[in-house]
Amino acid sequence: MIRRTFIALTAAASLMATASYAADKDIVDTAIEAGNFTTLVAAVQAAGLVDTLKGAGPFTVFAPTDAAFAALPAGTVEDLLKPENKDKLVSILTYHVVPGKVMSSALTEGMTAATVQGGEVTFTLEGGAKINGAPISAADIEASNGVIHVIDAVILPPM
Repeated sequence: MIRRTFIALTAAASLMATASYAADKDIVDTAIEAGNFTTLVAAVQAAGLVDTLKGAGPFTVFAPTDAAFAALPAGTVEDLLKPENKDKLVSILTYHVVPGKVMSSALTEGMTAATVQGGEVTFTLEGGAKINGAPISAADIEASNGVIHVIDAVILPPM
């Protein structure tokens, strides 16, 4: 628990340190610069979504940290990055993206939002903001084409 909190705070601090000029950078470049999203960036590259997330948007991205990906069962990330699993990877990544710019101040208890993947996510606020149960550890990191909210878990679309 302490390790998870430390990792979340480190991710938040890294993003907040770049927030003052992150609005000049797109979502992908903001994530790269933060340094705590190497797995997410590698997955976005493997899925062929870089150009999309560098596009005009606006997009709201719920970005899992490297620690969030590391918490998945062993071998999961490596398996998803294989070319034959590209469709599954695209589905998972686009489930973390909501069209439009959704700031944390707009979230309400039980609110749902349609994702780019086509499924819906649900927000809860009791005990801190969460998306599908994944804690939002840093919010409202603005980029030139949207906003990033850091989450502490990878959320998976319904099967």
